[in-house]
Amino acid sequence: MSKINIQFTLFSAFYSPLIVTMAGGFLNREGLEYEWSVSPPGVPAVAAIMDGSAQVVQSAPSQAFNAIAEGESDYPLHFAQINEMDGFFISGREADAGFSWHQLEGAEVVMFGGGQPNAMFRYACHRAGIDYDKIHAITPGGADEIDQAFRAGEGQYVQQQGPYPQQLADEGIGNIVAQVGPLIGPCAFSSLAASREWLDSEEARAFTRAYASARQYLNQTPAAEVAALEQSYFPATSAAALEQCIASYQQLGCWTPHVEITKPAFEVTLDVFSYTGGISERYPYELVCALPPSNPA
Repeated sequence: MSKINIQFTLFSAFYSPLIVTMAGGFLNREGLEYEWSVSPPGVPAVAAIMDGSAQVVQSAPSQAFNAIAEGESDYPLHFAQINEMDGFFISGREADAGFSWHQLEGAEVVMFGGGQPNAMFRYACHRAGIDYDKIHAITPGGADEIDQAFRAGEGQYVQQQGPYPQQLADEGIGNIVAQVGPLIGPCAFSSLAASREWLDSEEARAFTRAYASARQYLNQTPAAEVAALEQSYFPATSAAALEQCIASYQQLGCWTPHVEITKPAFEVTLDVFSYTGGISERYPYELVCALPPSNPA
């Protein structure tokens, strides 16, 4: 069997299409063995492509924006979508069926201080018609630090990917009041990236076949079954919380069956980063994205 190395930038159930590709045996059926890892804090997974320690990484098309702006030419290309929707939830300390985004103005929110999670959140606030600058942001660091801060009593609300908010709800610590994704709509949110050389290989074609099959499985399988398949990857998460997380993402529609990053979704991501000042020009799709590797005709 051929062997590939896979690296995640962040690890959460939001990236179930890639997790299921591994856990569901889809890679093995295509003749691929694998090892997986999570990049060190503050280091993007695309660095593992550049130094050759990984062949496929979980990333985001926006990761290429800085490389392009700095004049680089051999940066990894984003060849498949993972999520076509922002997957962050907003939780409060109390259940609030009538929650309005305007309640965030003047409130303390534990959240990501930068990067794509912050850019998307800022754009969602814009779409909701609220002033982001009126939010009292608490930015302790990454996902674990954000979770720990809210658990310690900081903030009235918290911004998190699943399964963190579902676990908070399961323990009676938080209550999900909103999702960011529906305010923005379909976008090129998270992706798989690889080197140009690897994308031309038979290994890449075998990986893509496995990944496409996993996406189909993920959309056709009950959340409880998917959660059971993934449970060993999330030992600190209860079975009920993980199932609820999977079900929420299935219902959100972020795991659309197609593998490719679409041009309309990419344009929305450009809208987001143009609004937040993350880019000064709109980059062509072809500079950032590649079509998924396919079998030769």
